[in-house]
Amino acid sequence: MLTVVVGLTSALVFGAADFLGGLATRRLGAVLATGLAAAVGIGVFTLIGFVVPGRWSWEAVGYGALSGVFGAIAIGLLYACLAIGPMSILSPLTALVSAVVPLVVAVTAGDAIGLLGWLGLGVGLVAIVFVGFVPEKGAVRPSTRGIVMAIGSGAAIGAFLIVMDLAPDDSGVLPMLANRTTNAAIMLTIAAVIGVVAALRRSRAESSAGQSSAGRVPPQAVHRDLPPPAPQRDAGRTGRGLRAGIWLVVACGVVDAVANGGLLWGVRIGDLSVMAVLTALYPIGTIVLARVVLKERIAPIQYVGLALAIAASALLALD
Repeated sequence: MLTVVVGLTSALVFGAADFLGGLATRRLGAVLATGLAAAVGIGVFTLIGFVVPGRWSWEAVGYGALSGVFGAIAIGLLYACLAIGPMSILSPLTALVSAVVPLVVAVTAGDAIGLLGWLGLGVGLVAIVFVGFVPEKGAVRPSTRGIVMAIGSGAAIGAFLIVMDLAPDDSGVLPMLANRTTNAAIMLTIAAVIGVVAALRRSRAESSAGQSSAGRVPPQAVHRDLPPPAPQRDAGRTGRGLRAGIWLVVACGVVDAVANGGLLWGVRIGDLSVMAVLTALYPIGTIVLARVVLKERIAPIQYVGLALAIAASALLALD
């Protein structure tokens, strides 16, 4: 029962983190927002480490760091496949694979599941697809490349869960601290590389533009007394957007750390198979917040998915 509560709660919190991360991404970009959120998580887990005792070991650090690599791979492939689309198919496919991979591994390893448990897991897998469905007008069939990326992203998420389950139970939050450190290092490095490449391209473009306009009378020479007000207003809006993005990414990092902490606790007190299916229901938190905050419409099939998720949780709790 406790595993079900922890798993479903972690899924809802993960969904809230994704919602905040989505808002932050609009202002900071996906890679930078993800890296900064992971960096915030380092601070959160460092503070938790002073309260929650844990035994230091290379095994705990190694599994945590490996899970961080899988997390970075999952994020990269997820963004890539959703950019290709259609999201209505690739998003639930990713979530489904992320549940099936650790479920298969857990059952193979000997997780004991009763009849109600199997029924609950089956209903939960259907709920994952329905809840993650993103309605799109005129959606086309996904390309082979998009499907492969979605499966790869889901498999990487599943691998993250499997590796976290292998971390020593007495290691406290050390695996998650290593996870966030590795993830932040990878994503922030990628963000820095992207920024440098973009700056070089802008510099070349400005240099080319300057050469092509050589010999012309610059506008400033004609209108020396007229300062350009538009850039100043844009700068103000950019500054406010940057501050808002930073606050959003801080909130995302804290909420994401709470969700990951719940996930780590869940795999330690319960079965990996149950946690895998329940945490894959993370879109619930996202769509509920999008409905409440942004007034976005929830599709009828997603309501069915919500109902099935509740039914699956009840069956798993009774097993």
